[in-house]
Amino acid sequence: MPPNRLLGADFLRAAACLMVLMHHTAFRMDGNNIPEWAQPIMQFLVMGSFGVSVFFVLSGFLLARPFWQALDQGKQMPSLAIFTLRRAARILPGFWLALMVSLVLSIVVTGSPLDGEHIARFLAGFFLVSDWHWLTLFPVDNNGPLWSIGFEVTSYVLLPFCLAALFAGRIRGWPARLAWVGIIGLVLGLHWLVVQWAPIDEIGRGWDHGLVGGAKAWMPQFNPVGFFGIFALGALAAGVQVKLTGLRHWMFDVIGVLAIGAAGWVMAAHIGGLNEGFAWLGIPYGYPWMPLAIGVALVALPGSILAGRLLDNRLARFVARISFGIYIWHFLVLGMIEHFVPPAFQTSGPDGWRIWLWSTAATLVVSIGIGALSFYGLEQPMVRWARGLEGAIVKRRALPAKTLVQDGNRQVE
Repeated sequence: MPPNRLLGADFLRAAACLMVLMHHTAFRMDGNNIPEWAQPIMQFLVMGSFGVSVFFVLSGFLLARPFWQALDQGKQMPSLAIFTLRRAARILPGFWLALMVSLVLSIVVTGSPLDGEHIARFLAGFFLVSDWHWLTLFPVDNNGPLWSIGFEVTSYVLLPFCLAALFAGRIRGWPARLAWVGIIGLVLGLHWLVVQWAPIDEIGRGWDHGLVGGAKAWMPQFNPVGFFGIFALGALAAGVQVKLTGLRHWMFDVIGVLAIGAAGWVMAAHIGGLNEGFAWLGIPYGYPWMPLAIGVALVALPGSILAGRLLDNRLARFVARISFGIYIWHFLVLGMIEHFVPPAFQTSGPDGWRIWLWSTAATLVVSIGIGALSFYGLEQPMVRWARGLEGAIVKRRALPAKTLVQDGNRQVE
């Protein structure tokens, strides 16, 4: 295992991916046909929606680390051009392909109309702004999980914008981490204002009115600012972990394992309530306790002696590697299996439990297969292509400031 690997991150990414997948399959099981011994397990799987929070904390953690390292070393802020290029290459090809395939299948297979509303939702998703309004929150009818991509992209934009304040103020060390806590407080205040000032009417609100109605039920608690509050806790964890880099102690094993257990406890504590887990200020997924637990795990496990290595086993690393593909395709796979392979997920009859088991297994296997194809056939080649462009950006950034003349127009570099 490479010495610079952030132990625990792969396990958490793989777990988050599988949590969301199992959440969607568990919802299709008729509660009256679940064996008594399996009922606690199924109740916990329903709360797998909390995996979205894990994804956001993990993204904030991994993307913020290079900024904290540069800040502590007194270097200039990492290149935003490279940051943007890497993010775009990593998510856009796979996301756009899944979005377009989903649109076609929603029209051809499930009969979604190609009217103004559906076109507007698709375009908002394609241009990564679907997270700003309840009408566009779900870009397509048959691939619900794509809603989170817009929130993720908004967090990508806000992260360097907020960190730039620390670079501009030349704040380093622990005072910089304390300042980031203040930024999180400001974000939470802005989220509160959004909830107060952006009320949603009750007309057509609720999941019985379809995806748009469900979006109205989620918003305004589901908003880009609030989700950045989750993301920002991951960024704070990165700042702490950077200060502890190089430390190894068995206490990190204990803290990391307890933190993962605490995350599971937060999920279990919400069983019986809304699976969105609305908490502080209405922010979903057990905020702040769930992201704090994941953040502590991310801080501790890289310094662990054994726990991080056991958790980041070969299987976890493989699932983590293809997790984005699994995430963006699994719901579409589930729907197609349900549509084309009856009686898949028809669990109301006496054989409901057996049907659910093989339907879920089929969804898992096919989703992993497509996720692997997405990663090795599209995502990885695009990332490698983008890395080839970084040299030109670095070289250009290293040039001394000078005036360039191109096509008769003076440009200052």
